[in-house]
Order: sequence, then structure tokens, then C-alpha cells
Amino acid sequence: MRVRALGRLLEIQRVLVRHGFDDFVRATHLYRPLRFLFYLSPWTWFQRRRGATRAERLRLALEELGPIFVKFGQAVSTRRDLLPADIADELAKLQDRVPPFPGSVARASLERSYRQPLSALFAAFETEPLAAASIAQVHVARRLDGREVIVKVLRPGMRGQIDRDLEVMHVLATMAQRWWPEARRLKPVAVVREYQQTIIDELDLMREAANASQLKRNFAGSALLYVPEVHWDLCRTEVMVMERIHGVPVGDLATLRERGTDFRRLAENGVEIFFTQVFRHNFFHADMHPGNIFVLTDDPAQPRYAAVDFGIVGTLALRDQRYLAENFLAVFDRDYRRVAELHIQSGWVPADTRVEQMESAVRTICEPIFDRPLREISFGTVLLRLFAALQRFDGQIQPQLILLQKTLLNVEGLGRQLYPELDIWKTAAPVLRAWQKERSGPRALLRELRRGLPDLLEALGALPALARTRIERAQDSQSRARQDSTALASLQARLSADHRRRDRLLLGAVLLLGGILWIGLDIAPLLPGPLLIGAGIGALLFARWRDRPD
Repeated sequence: MRVRALGRLLEIQRVLVRHGFDDFVRATHLYRPLRFLFYLSPWTWFQRRRGATRAERLRLALEELGPIFVKFGQAVSTRRDLLPADIADELAKLQDRVPPFPGSVARASLERSYRQPLSALFAAFETEPLAAASIAQVHVARRLDGREVIVKVLRPGMRGQIDRDLEVMHVLATMAQRWWPEARRLKPVAVVREYQQTIIDELDLMREAANASQLKRNFAGSALLYVPEVHWDLCRTEVMVMERIHGVPVGDLATLRERGTDFRRLAENGVEIFFTQVFRHNFFHADMHPGNIFVLTDDPAQPRYAAVDFGIVGTLALRDQRYLAENFLAVFDRDYRRVAELHIQSGWVPADTRVEQMESAVRTICEPIFDRPLREISFGTVLLRLFAALQRFDGQIQPQLILLQKTLLNVEGLGRQLYPELDIWKTAAPVLRAWQKERSGPRALLRELRRGLPDLLEALGALPALARTRIERAQDSQSRARQDSTALASLQARLSADHRRRDRLLLGAVLLLGGILWIGLDIAPLLPGPLLIGAGIGALLFARWRDRPD
């Protein structure tokens, strides 16, 4: 084990002891002979005598341990169904009330990035931060043209801190992979590697700005979600500037209630936004804790979300996306056999798993949650039971789905706070069925044909040159074998076959292209288009069949 990783592990134990979490240290089997040193430290005992509550001590410990631990607390804070109320309330402060670093440090960092005084770029800049998070903090500013903006600047020394914690996580994951029997199924090394990519990406604010721009395009004109505009001319790797929005924090239920907000519509919109991002756009905001979500209440009957902090976004491979959608729909339809079959087909459980046994396990988990309001359903408990079922069938954790699972839990936490009666199934099912129809209908086929049209045209353009080359080669062979009548006859036969094959290919390609253009240009009547496509495909297949070796 590297010295830096060992030192960080000891530091983690010291922080836990200092804040009174002795049980965590006693449960640790690593470095048992060194743990007594923490108890001998007078400073540790002095800190332990403070009169803070257990919730405050937990929050302070996470803050002291750094951004990775703060992010853990942020994610957990939305699960009030899984936490005591005092701990949930205290961890909620990690969402936007992490202790800030001095505004003078932020100003100096900005001037280093811009290589000029802030007065040359901003008419006003508030040194006091508006909010502080684990990775960065934000300041209000006004541009020279009068537009009000938010300036996000990274905390100093973030990269070094995160690199150190990631090294610790890699060491622990490698040890678990080697010595822990469950490691093969849970894939700790792959999970840490996936998380590392996510957290490193979050340190590049240019990447976050690009994420914000993409999300804004995806929801252009939408009544569900508003994404602030990015000011690209002022964005740098360590700085991001975007439009300031004036919304109500989604956790401020009292203010939302005073303004007459329709909580049911707000909760349903949150579910629709999540499933639209995951399946229709395949690009989803993966850090949806309450500190990053606001509500625009210009029309309380039609409340609109506004999102900030786009450092973590997720995408899925088309294969995983399709399997997830079909799994959700199968659960909605209570088709548990289909759920079991999909898990086997996707490789999430071994191929020799008995479908009947897994179907029974899934039915036992899912059946009790139907026809019940969200306040009576704990998706955390359902997920834990599903994981237990997968363990029974030797199922393996899918690292690429971790962000999705985390986001789904955040969405559930928000929905639970806003409208406990929310029926997540009825809200999500229409979005998924519409997506499935889009993916498998005639329009999807036409869209794929249009997408492949440039490649098809390029191939058609290459056909004459290819045919000419083949003919010239055949002619050269013919001249060299002029005196050999047997060879000449054979060559002539091949040449004739090449001519016929070229003619078939050209005919099939022309028919196929004509059918595509007929449909794409919406020429009436529509029927000849599919007929031409079918004839073209038939001609191409016939040419290939005729050219097969004997």
C-alpha cells in the first residue's frame, strides 16, 4: 500500500474518532495496532467533549473529510425514508451550505484564469459567495452590459485532495477484489474506476458548461425544465459563468405552498423529466439533489423546474438503454417472466439461470408495491431486495448503471417530499411507451435510412470506378491469355458475370435510393416508396445470391 493512501486511511480514522464515531473505527480491521494512538491524542479528546448533536457531528466529519464524502452525504440526504429526521435535516445543509472559502481567494483565482482584473470584465462582483458546494462555490456578478450572472469557481487544491481520496478508494477496491468473496459480483475496482471518471470530469468547468448547453438544447421550448444560458466568452477550465435565475429552492416547501404551487404537477413533472432525459435524450442530469433544483412559479398551476450544477451527467449504451426500458415496462405490466428473461439476455445474471426461479423472485419483490402511493413505497428497500435477489442468482453489479440508480433515488426523494401520493408508475409508463414506439416504428426506420443516406450515396458513387477497375483487370487478363482458348472462355464468362452483377447492383441501388427519396420528400401517394425500397433490397440480395461461390 502506498504511503499516501495509508496516511489518508489513518486521517479518516482520526476524524471519525474526533467527532465521536468510535464504532466505525472499532469495526475497522486494518491497522489495529495504530488505532490506540488516536485515543491518546489530547486534541482528539478535547474535540470529543464538544456538545454537538450526532447529526451535527456527522455533517462536520463529512465536511472535514472532503468533497467525495460531502457528495455521499448529499446523495443520502434526499432519502428521508431511510434516515432519522435529525440526520436528514443536518445532511441537507451539505447541498448548498458547505463552508465557503474566502471571497478574496476566489477573486484572485478568477484574475489568474482571466489574466486581467475583474473590473475589466464585470461591472460588479460580490465577494461574499451566494452558495458553496463541495467542489466549487458561486458568486453573483453583473456584466458590463448589465446582465446578471452567476460565476462558479473551483475550490483551491481540489485536484490534489480528490486524487488522494481516489488513491485510497483504489487501494481498498484492489484489496477487496483480492480477498473479499463478494468482489467478483460487486466489481469494486470497476465501480471505483467509473466513479473516478465522473469526479474528474466534474473538475473541468468547461465540460460542465458544455453539459449545460446540451441540456438546454434538449429542453428548448419545454414547459417542464429551464436551463440557464452559458456565457461562453467567460468560461475557463476553473471558471464557469451562466445566467442567473430567480427561483424557489425545491426544498423550500413553505414558500412554494404560499405561492399556491401545484405540488402534484410538480412531482409528476420531475418524474417525466427524468425518464425523458434517460430514454428520449440519453443525456441526464445525474446530480439532482435539492440544492441543484429550483422552481419557477410565475404560473403556480404550471410550475417549471430550473436546474443548475451540470458537472455530473450520464449517458447509457443503446443496449443498456433498451434493456432498461423493456425492464421498466415489463414491471409496469407485471410481466415478471419478461423481467427475468431480460436480465439473462443482457448478461446481468449468468446465462444458465433458471427463468422460472428468477421470475418468482422478481414477482415476490415487485408485486407488493403496486396500487400503493409513493409514501408507502421505499424504493431503497426495493433496490436492496433486488440486489439480494441478484446475489442469489450470482448477478453482477453493472458499474455503468450506478449514476442512473443514484439519480433515480434522488428523483424519488424529491417526489416523496413534494407529493407523497405520487404514482410514479402511471407517470413514467406513457413516456417509456412513447419512446419504445419511436424506436421501433416506421418513422424510426425512415430516420435510420436518412442517417445512412450519405454513406449509401458514397457507396453508389464508388460503384462505377470499382466496376471499371474490375473490367480493366479482366481485360488485362484476357489479353495475356489470348492464345489459350480455354482460359479465354473462362475469362469471358467471368467478365459477363461481372457485368451482370454490376447491372444488378446498380439497379438495386437506384431502386432503393428512389424509394428512400420518395418517402423522405413526402411524395404522394406514399405507397410506391416502400415498394421501391423492397424491390431495391430484393435486387441487391439477388445479386449477392447469384454471386455466391458454388
